[in-house]
Amino acid sequence: MAEETEGGTMSQGPREPAAAEKHETDDALRAIAEPRRRKILQLVAREELAAGEIAAAFDITRTAVSQHLTVLKNAGLLAERRDGTRRLYRARAEGLAGLREFLDGMWAGALDAARLLAERDRGAADDDQAASAG
Repeated sequence: MAEETEGGTMSQGPREPAAAEKHETDDALRAIAEPRRRKILQLVAREELAAGEIAAAFDITRTAVSQHLTVLKNAGLLAERRDGTRRLYRARAEGLAGLREFLDGMWAGALDAARLLAERDRGAADDDQAASAG
């Protein structure tokens, strides 16, 4: 919905996420739905780790860890770098930013809804007080 601004130019109002952004967010949410993948993200959030170091933190096969790494990488949440024969992984801030934006938007909406409910309840209580006083 376009709105006219002070200078007479047209503004599009609040920006709706593009289909590609929604798809990336969906991929990221599906990827972190699995607890081991969340743990992998926690492990590589602050430092780059080799696949073997990541695998050592789990009681599953290296193949299973490799599959989890692939899902996270395809969702844009991990970056992979090769150093000789080793594969090193780290969290991608850019991939996590879209997810954070989505969650921040949900949280802001929930807070706005709670505020409106509280204001409505307070208004009803004020009306009840006025009716009983009069």
